[in-house]
Amino acid sequence: MNQPQKMQREEVLRIRLELLEREHRDLDESITALDAEGRADPLTVRRLKKRKLILKDEIRRISDEITPDIIA
Repeated sequence: MNQPQKMQREEVLRIRLELLEREHRDLDESITALDAEGRADPLTVRRLKKRKLILKDEIRRISDEITPDIIA
C-alpha cells in the first residue's frame, strides 16, 4: 500500500539529484573558465565555490537517502 508513494518519492529524488549534479558540473565549468581568464572577481569565484560545496552536500544527502545502508 505504501509502495507507490515510496516509488514516486524515489523518482522525484532521482530527478532532483540529476538536476543538482548538472548544476554542480556547470558551476565547476564556470569556475574553471573564470580562473582561466585570469580576470575573475575573487568574491564571485568564492561565492560560486561556496554554492558548489552546498550542492555537493545536498547531492550526498539525496544519494544517501536513495541508497540505503547495507549492514553486512
